[in-house]
Order: sequence, then structure tokens, then C-alpha cells
Amino acid sequence: MMRKIIFLLTLVAAIAAVGCGKSTKDTAQAAEVVRDVRVVQVERQSVPDYIEAVGTVRALQTSQISAETVGTVISVRAQEGQRVRKGDLLITLDDGQQAAALERASAAVKAAQQDIIAAEAESSLANATLARYQVLFEKKSVSPHEMDEVQARAKMASAHKQQAEAGVGQTRAAEAQARAALSLARIRAPFDGVVTAKNIDPGALASPGVPLLTIDNIQRFRVEASVDEHNIRAVKVGTSARVILDAFGGEMQGKVAQVVPAADPASRSFVVKVDLPGDARLRSGVFARVRFSNGTRDAVLLPKTAVLDRGQLQAVYAVSPQNLASLRFVTIGKASGDQVEVLSGVESGERIVVQPGDRELSGKRIEGRL
Repeated sequence: MMRKIIFLLTLVAAIAAVGCGKSTKDTAQAAEVVRDVRVVQVERQSVPDYIEAVGTVRALQTSQISAETVGTVISVRAQEGQRVRKGDLLITLDDGQQAAALERASAAVKAAQQDIIAAEAESSLANATLARYQVLFEKKSVSPHEMDEVQARAKMASAHKQQAEAGVGQTRAAEAQARAALSLARIRAPFDGVVTAKNIDPGALASPGVPLLTIDNIQRFRVEASVDEHNIRAVKVGTSARVILDAFGGEMQGKVAQVVPAADPASRSFVVKVDLPGDARLRSGVFARVRFSNGTRDAVLLPKTAVLDRGQLQAVYAVSPQNLASLRFVTIGKASGDQVEVLSGVESGERIVVQPGDRELSGKRIEGRL
């Protein structure tokens, strides 16, 4: 009895299997045929590996301009976005006090110069008198007392001359100091660049240490990126790095210039500075993604054109051994040129539609070319 039951069950299963195979075959034959598509067989392959970090583009040389003296702002000749040259006048402060001090110092220099002229004349006369008395003294025509008086006057005249010369030096130093103080009321550009920030307007009070303008040197830029402490060993000074600038829709090759040796204790990351080549599109503050080489790894790659967006998910059309297409949801990883890594959803050896476009291919028979 038991043998008979087992035989009947086996017979039913065999009939069902034949029926299913026939159904699948019939479905494949009855499905709509699509021929104008290209199918590719995905394979696992070795691809370059990289570490990606996000960062910000910054000017290699930037300066926050501030006053070196307290003063009221009279005029501001620079605006955001304006290009300036080294030495251009940017801000003028009220210089009334400094101008008056310079005028007094210049008058003191002139007075000291007159004093030295008088002292030189006095010294010249005293020396001439001493020379005549020296001749008379040798002839015993003058007394030793008279000779001593003439020598004392000559020494005193020489001392007056030296004092006058010192006075000229002091007044000239004071004049130079007053001139330097006056120049502080004229704030000029320290280098060629672009004004990226303006924090002052006419009438405001400028003080030392308070930023008035910010200037960036737009000739050279770098990216400052944060690299996790677990990946920092892969970053070496002097190596190249790919810098992707989403704002410009492009990328460029940079060079690692510096790895800051101390990590941020809050984020456990290191700041890596990557120098960029000259590019007129670069601006401070632009978001950047930096990719550092990290050897190679095995991955399954798909053409980017094969990936479809379905809401917040991605999918591809996989082609079965019976050439029937079905929508397969996948998990996408890193991109590599015109290909993208698939983390799950498609295995090596499977076939997918390369460029399905907007067409609905589910359940259709694909007779595309490889």
C-alpha cells in the first residue's frame, strides 16, 4: 500500500514538472519579442579601489584685511567680487591727527637743520680762531690762559655741532614715524586677488584686529578634506588624488600637499590638503569630493546606462536563460568611469539589458545582441 502511494506521488510530481516546463516554454514563445536592445553579460573583475572624502575648496593664499590703527572709515573702494592689484588703495581712514603730527615733525626737522647750519658755522669759526692762536702761542704772543679759553670754545662749538646733528637724526626719525602713522590710514591690497568679503562701510570705526575685507589669491587653490582615521594610512604626501567638483560638473587631478598630523577629537578625522591646478572656475567655499587611491579590489560592474531609477531605488532588466526580461532591484556602489559597481541584486555571469531607456521590458523575450 505504501509503495503504491509513493509511486502515485512521484507520478504526480513528474507530470507537474513537465507541465511547468511546458508552461515556461510556452510563455517564452508567446511573449512579445524585443530585438533592438543590447545585452551584456556581467563579470567580476579587478578594479581600482579608492577612499573618498569630502572637503572644501580654499584659496592657497587668503588675507583678512584689518586696520593697524583706530580711525573712522572715510571711503571704501573695494566691493565683493572686485579684482585688485597689489598696492591698490582699498580703504581710507580719517587721517587728520596723523597729518597734523607729520606737519609738526617736518617743521621740527627744518628747525633742526637750521640749528646744525648755525652749529657748523660756530665750529668752523672756533677752529679757525684756534689755529691762529696756536701760531701766536708758539711765538709766545698770547698767554697760556688765553690759549686755554680758545681751545675750550673750539671744543664747545664741536659739541654743539654734534648735538645739532643728533637733533636732526631724532627729528627725522620722528618725521618717519609720523609719515608711517599717516600711511596706516591708507589700507592697500597686500597681493593680487579678489575681494571675497566686505565687513565695513564709510562712517564706521575701524580698530586693529577687526576684519574689514577678505582677499583671496585666485591663482592657486587647494582642497581641505577630512579623512577618517581608519583610512588615513592610505593617504601619502606627494601622491595624486582625483578631485570631483559637482558645482562645475567636472574633475581634476590634485596633489596631496599636507596631512595635518593631529586628528580632530570630535570627528576622529584628519585634515588633508590637496593642491589644485590653475582653473578660472575655482572659488573658495566650493564643495569637493576627493578620491585617494587604495590599490585594487574585485567588483561586479554594470554600465551606468543599464541602471534605472524607480523612486528612491535602482533597478536593472535581467535576462533569464529563457531570454525573458525581468525588473531586478539592485544596490549600487562606487562609480568607475561609465560603469558603476553593483553590490547586490546581480551576480557574475548574469545578463542584463544595457540601455533599456523608458521602455517596459518585463516579461518580454529579448533577442538582443551581446
